[in-house]
Amino acid sequence: MISLCLSARATVPTFCRDPPLNAQFHSQTGLDLMAAPFLTLDGVAKSYPGVVALHGISLSVSSGEVIGLVGENGAGKSTLMKILGGVIEPSAGTIRIDGNDLKRLDVAGSIEAGIAFVHQELNLFDNLDVTANILIGREPLRGGPLRLVDRKRAHAMVEPLLDLIGADFKPETMVSNMSIAQRQLLEIAKALSQKARLVIMDEPTSSLTLSETERLMKVIAGLRDDGVAVIFISHRLNELTECADRVLVLRDGRLVGEIPKQEISHASMIRLMIGRELKSLYTEPAAPFGKTVFEIEDVETTAYPGKPVSLEVRRGEILGLAGLVGSGRTEIARAVCRIDPMLGGSVKLDGQPLQLDTPRDAIEQGIFLVPEDRKQFGLLLDLSIAENIVLPSLGRYARFGLVQSDEITAAAEEQKDGLGIKATSVETDVGTLSGGNQQKVVLGKWLSLHPKVLICDEPTRGIDVGAKQEIYLMLRRLADSGVAIIMISSDMEEVIGVSDRIAVMHEGAVSGLLDRHEFSEHNVLLLAVGETLH
Repeated sequence: MISLCLSARATVPTFCRDPPLNAQFHSQTGLDLMAAPFLTLDGVAKSYPGVVALHGISLSVSSGEVIGLVGENGAGKSTLMKILGGVIEPSAGTIRIDGNDLKRLDVAGSIEAGIAFVHQELNLFDNLDVTANILIGREPLRGGPLRLVDRKRAHAMVEPLLDLIGADFKPETMVSNMSIAQRQLLEIAKALSQKARLVIMDEPTSSLTLSETERLMKVIAGLRDDGVAVIFISHRLNELTECADRVLVLRDGRLVGEIPKQEISHASMIRLMIGRELKSLYTEPAAPFGKTVFEIEDVETTAYPGKPVSLEVRRGEILGLAGLVGSGRTEIARAVCRIDPMLGGSVKLDGQPLQLDTPRDAIEQGIFLVPEDRKQFGLLLDLSIAENIVLPSLGRYARFGLVQSDEITAAAEEQKDGLGIKATSVETDVGTLSGGNQQKVVLGKWLSLHPKVLICDEPTRGIDVGAKQEIYLMLRRLADSGVAIIMISSDMEEVIGVSDRIAVMHEGAVSGLLDRHEFSEHNVLLLAVGETLH
């Protein structure tokens, strides 16, 4: 059981296990955990000029229940959550908390009501450590006129929470030195540090490994036991079948269905999400694989010196690269593309060694990387779709030093249409697009250059099942056209469903290779933790 409470002396959280202090908090305020729903939305709608984002949503949230919330990108999930967080005001409808009707919540009111968020887009201060990010604005202070932060006491308050979520970082760890998976766990810790009655988790596992996800499922179960409600938003539908008491489905701004626990399945969720049956997310290769196109021989990275990695990819093949976070998957991709130093080894294309000194050298050879963090490393969010797509090849569209805007528009339109990017025009700012459409822009940027080798690091992170299928089909079409593809993924279903072979990494080295007939979660996990197949 997980217990979170508020110290009587300071507005900072302490964490205890016996007695359940969330229950204690509610009894002190005269609330009954088993009473009527503490939060109700009645006909909540949101309209913008020319667009209706939400159409009269009505739902209730009771203490100690886990609600799955699913829908394609653009279905209205983010708008609904922003209303609950007090970030935006509904155009119509009523919010009812503990029987009190409200036209809207502001941010302070939402926090005061006990609504906490785990954001998909990480809201952290890179220049501060873990403790400062969790306790910001609520730090314990020493006595005396200067009222300095009591660092020792602050660390002591945070340590039990990090143990609770199974974190592999310390209270004093700087956020700038943390991986995306670690930052995601930190976001979860931030939310749990509050006196939460409802925790809204928006894609909390998008960067977590299977073991970290299992740990989070235990945290959610503990919250439920303590009477805390959870709204769990995820595109990984198997997680919802495991943890949700019921699933709400949004489509085109409408609540189109509610699925009770006994009826939750992939098929039932997908049918309501996209309004049709989705027979399979994955497609088989159309033709036999060709000869080896891309070879990595004894490549060493700065993260794992002394551990050479060798891989080869055949023409038309999708090679899945699996392993736990920190196993060296991203590091090998960045080294091969010369973003990071390569301490040793060589890279061959069509049997010929390449001299790669800079990322530009890799690009000129047709070796492209779709990065894990598309917003930080893959896109310029303030620029348009067209500008992002042509940026690596801008010289192609210049005459006598002048950029030909009509040619740029034509090239961008071709990628927009071919990839099904949903936007009013190619002049739309990329920052306004959904996650799936942003990922398509990143892919379009490289597809316009006709890749020979495409390395995709977590290609479907944080995007919905419909967009996932489109990206899987796109990768398969590229492979069938002869492109060699390496797909790095932490999603077990994805890596097994999409790959033609799977290379598994453990602590900087390749621990094993699996052919399709050997694919199973058991085999991938064995190799990921450094065991051998028997």
